[in-house]
Amino acid sequence: MAYKAREKHIDTSRFMPMTAAELRERDIAQLDFVYIIGDAYVDHPSFGPAIISRVLESHGYTVGIIAQPDWHSAEDFRRLGKPRLAFLISAGNIDSMVNHYTAAKKRRSSDAYTPGGEAGKRPDRATIVYANRAREAYRGVPVIIGGIEASLRRFAHYDYWDDKVRRSILSDAGADLLLYGMGEKQIVEVADALAGGLAASDITYIPGTAYMTHSLERVYEYKLIESYETVAKDKNAYASAFMAQYREQDSIRGKRLVQPHGDSYLVVNPPASPLTTEELDAVYELPYTRQPHPSYQKEIPALFEIRFSLTSCRGCFGACSFCALTFHQGRVISARSHASLIKEAKILTEQPDFKGNIHDVGGPTANFRQPACKKQLKSGVCPDKQCLGFEHCKNLEVDHRDYVALLEKLSAVPGVKKVFVRSGIRYDYVMYDKSDAFLRALIKNHVSGQLKVAPEHVSDRVLRLMGKPSNALYERFVAKYMQLNRNMGKEQYIVPYLMSSHPGSDLEAAIELAEYLKRTGHRPEQVQDFYPTPGTLSTCMYHVGFDPRTGEKVYVPKNPAEKAMQRALMQYFLPQYRDLARAALLKAGREDLIGFGKNALVPPKMQPPPAKKPEGVKKNPHPGKQKPGTKGKTDRRTGKKR
Repeated sequence: MAYKAREKHIDTSRFMPMTAAELRERDIAQLDFVYIIGDAYVDHPSFGPAIISRVLESHGYTVGIIAQPDWHSAEDFRRLGKPRLAFLISAGNIDSMVNHYTAAKKRRSSDAYTPGGEAGKRPDRATIVYANRAREAYRGVPVIIGGIEASLRRFAHYDYWDDKVRRSILSDAGADLLLYGMGEKQIVEVADALAGGLAASDITYIPGTAYMTHSLERVYEYKLIESYETVAKDKNAYASAFMAQYREQDSIRGKRLVQPHGDSYLVVNPPASPLTTEELDAVYELPYTRQPHPSYQKEIPALFEIRFSLTSCRGCFGACSFCALTFHQGRVISARSHASLIKEAKILTEQPDFKGNIHDVGGPTANFRQPACKKQLKSGVCPDKQCLGFEHCKNLEVDHRDYVALLEKLSAVPGVKKVFVRSGIRYDYVMYDKSDAFLRALIKNHVSGQLKVAPEHVSDRVLRLMGKPSNALYERFVAKYMQLNRNMGKEQYIVPYLMSSHPGSDLEAAIELAEYLKRTGHRPEQVQDFYPTPGTLSTCMYHVGFDPRTGEKVYVPKNPAEKAMQRALMQYFLPQYRDLARAALLKAGREDLIGFGKNALVPPKMQPPPAKKPEGVKKNPHPGKQKPGTKGKTDRRTGKKR
């Protein structure tokens, strides 16, 4: 791969080096770490590799980046020479299989994390491929894998694309260590251990890491869960192992988990503790350029939405079953200080293309700025209770005052015209607040015409499995939102995110959703089919066919034809989906929704007009009689003589 950065007029000095020429310019004879990543290199704190490399740099380590290498041989992996301490491997900001394939398992035509949106710049299962090439490039150099792909595949896991249970990615990649979660604390501890002369095989004690071993002799205080071989063939065992992983995902009370893989053992240490406010501030105040590496000639689409956004918090106690944040960032909220966010906002105003609008101030859930309750900070999160969900915990502490004050301060920064909230809010958390000050401030100052929220469905039996609040609560929120808009003289609307084919959603539930869309006048331009990604409770339900928390059987739509019907019902109003929607209604016995009445979803199938007889063909003047001149000839249909 040729890099224009090798030309002298391009200043790359503020970025991590990507070429041998850049190493020479900085007089670096040998890097401490070579970081292989599946995304283009963007030095922005919304991109994991930028954070990890800047954190290492701040601790005195040198890091070089090889972004989207040619994986067909090991040659490109030697571009920056042999690293002194280790190779670091990340598939990118998104699991490489999710990056490549839709929920229908069709190949995507673009990649938002590649210059120009070009697809095909990384392999399937990139972490495994990169790790193997790195070992081939330089034998004996430790290989450390991390990022979202490694994090969510650290245990034996159901893989939607193979439709089977795969081993831990650590086993398949043959790496020395796996870092899961956000990684800042772990990477520094690992770097210090390696720099101190400790072998990678002896780094077994760091929270937020996992490793493989042939013996448990030196492993203490652990919980043994079902082996890979057992969970691969026994769905009850799979559910049991998953729930053990789910319950122990806590830095305070979580146990070390061991899962046998053949004649080896996967050892997963308890999660690293969330960063404190001071630690989080320090990470986001590192000297990011906030730009793609200048060698790229085309824009990177993923940067567009987040370029002028601020990350104010991490973690989520929202309890959505289809979200993997529990396994990655965890349920405990950590938040940045107002001073740090104001400092970053001032940096945004100095960007040459900043137009005065901060696009978002949030995180996984924008309006979470504090832990769900104080107990979490002392005793950890409850293993078998949810803070939010279909019903909320009575100990949940709801308070938006800090977030309202933060938005006000950011709006007052010179050069800032408008501060928007776009990363999504939990409307149930808003409704549980006894004060409506936040909702009023949101409507008045921080919505750009449309507020995006995620009710996901309207059927309560589906919502309960999703970990979402009841539809009645959502409708109360909509009514309150619209009334406050009217009171303020504003014309602003709600755009709901909705999902088809989630476990528990049968045709009856899908029709209930379609009727709701008809009744409320919503016409979604895009619909999301449930995507079984690694590390989620919903994916476990999809695979085993029951709720692993209760053992209750769950209907799982897997047939492609039915999944297509459920999607079509959400867009019944589009002509191209009418036939599918009509077929779904007929299959469910809901002919009452076919017709021209006000409640009908689709019109009846129109019968084609009778075919006209071609001109110039005369009718038989003697109907029922044999045409003249046909006697004695063979009838082509019967083969008999006439």
